[in-house]
Amino acid sequence: MPTSCLTVEARRLDALYKLNLLDTPASEAFDRITRMAANLFKLPIAAISLTDADRQWFKSRVGVEHDSIPRMRAPCGQVADSSDVLVIPDLAQDDYYRNSVLAEKGIRYYAGAPLTTTDGHCLGAMCVLGTEPRDTTPEELTALCDLAGMVMAQIELQHALGRVDAVSGLPNRHQFIEDFDDLQLDAGEGEQRLAVLLNLATPDQLTHAARAMKSTYLDELVTEGARWLRAEIGPGHRMYHVATAQFMLLSSPGETLASWLPRVEARMQKAQIIARSHHMATPSAGVVPFDVNHDDALSVLRKARSAAFDAMASPNHVAVYSQEEDALYQRRFSLLNDFSAALQSRDQLRLVFQPRIDVASGECIGAEALLRWIHPTLGAIGPAEFIPIVERSGLAQATTAWVLEEALRHQQAWRHAGLALQVSVNVSAANLTENGFAASVAACLARHHLPADCLELEITESAIMEQPVKAHATLAEIAALGVGLAIDDFGTGYSSLSYLQKMPADVVKIDQSFIRNLERDTRQQALVTAMITLSQDLGHRVVAEGVESDAVLAFLRHAGCEEAQGYLFAAPLEAADFAAYSCPISTSALRVPKLTLSPRTTAVLPE
Repeated sequence: MPTSCLTVEARRLDALYKLNLLDTPASEAFDRITRMAANLFKLPIAAISLTDADRQWFKSRVGVEHDSIPRMRAPCGQVADSSDVLVIPDLAQDDYYRNSVLAEKGIRYYAGAPLTTTDGHCLGAMCVLGTEPRDTTPEELTALCDLAGMVMAQIELQHALGRVDAVSGLPNRHQFIEDFDDLQLDAGEGEQRLAVLLNLATPDQLTHAARAMKSTYLDELVTEGARWLRAEIGPGHRMYHVATAQFMLLSSPGETLASWLPRVEARMQKAQIIARSHHMATPSAGVVPFDVNHDDALSVLRKARSAAFDAMASPNHVAVYSQEEDALYQRRFSLLNDFSAALQSRDQLRLVFQPRIDVASGECIGAEALLRWIHPTLGAIGPAEFIPIVERSGLAQATTAWVLEEALRHQQAWRHAGLALQVSVNVSAANLTENGFAASVAACLARHHLPADCLELEITESAIMEQPVKAHATLAEIAALGVGLAIDDFGTGYSSLSYLQKMPADVVKIDQSFIRNLERDTRQQALVTAMITLSQDLGHRVVAEGVESDAVLAFLRHAGCEEAQGYLFAAPLEAADFAAYSCPISTSALRVPKLTLSPRTTAVLPE
């Protein structure tokens, strides 16, 4: 069976098991429906058949002694697989079922209607069986489907969480889905409605409140939010409590985005004041237009949530669903899922190496290892797109481990060939809080029989700021190994001067945003000169990133910058190409134009 089918089946079984129906005692509520089915069809056998992994188990049965049969070649199993009504007028004449367990027991006729949850998972079938072949009328099929609906209503009544949330007193997500489906029964073709999802607080606020506030905080937030909504919206409008701190509202027929959005924005202004003063929360609202006849409840709910999360960054905390933004988010989510497989593959990920050049001599003295990804269907995915996604996920640590292992593998090969250069590897915030990260770096060096000084780890200031105490402890352990440390993207962080003083770093890398227009901006020249001087006064070697012209290189050399990297020297190179490149660069390639100095003694680039 294909992997996709296995996934669907696993989810279907999970939905079945959560209901705790299998191997439970008989129930008169279900037996009443089964007897009704047998009487309506005037047949000796009827059953509520639940499709387990390898059997059909009968929650209720009439005219059957045993409580289960094998799933193999059982018609109810086909109903569960297809989620469609199945009618077999004569099993003896059916190529597939003539040798089934039912046929061997003398069953000739079968009709089954799917038992489907609100989430679309088919649990099994409401079925009737007979010992003689027969036809089925359309009215009988309608009745059988109605009986299946009665079975599901009974299952939900007995086993779902109910239809009203105990804290808010509002109809819950189950009721929202059912009411949404009912809209389609009375709606005209092409009828448009609006849905708005109110998010009471950001995920971070809820997390921090759960740690710092009393246990009743969330209940009070939800209770007051529901009370405020009822007062604001008034009677005649349905509101639903669809998640922990989320409420959903549906517009009345005839409302448009132009007429409804201003009212939502006005109410959100009031909600902001109340939430901030009473609960230190920041509510947001996502609005989504939908077509009653074509959109389903779960799709509308997902889109409204997407808009509500976008609204957190909006000035008025209200956002209308954007298909473009949603597509980007779904792409990011899809890439993150695919990247997990990429880490396990042998041909999707690779490292390229950008040379680091000694400005004084023009020699290549090291390289920065950069990760590249060739997606099996999407092709090359740029690092600017996938690296930020990975660094914010649970894959960050595994990714660094992969890069570190691969970089040191290349290092080992180069050293055996007589090429001894330092390689830099970028490290994420997750690594700085990872228990035993320094020990894992030491173990990786030992596996490849490499000295600690062949490796440099690059860390951004923002990564350190997430958990500064833990980060500094990890950095001290790494420095004790003899591994080099570099402050990456210097100048773009939170508090560059204080962390420049405290970090046990050997190198400061000036971010390319300061280098990019250096030849045309005298203020930027002054700033870069100061950054170089300050870093060196504190004992750090300085690397300039993003060098792309001889003029910029000339300025950096005059300003005393020790190293540079950028497209002036080489784009990131494949491993074999880097090994060939790393011989000393001719000094003619680093010819420096004559410099003049401004009255402020700042190096000024020639025209």
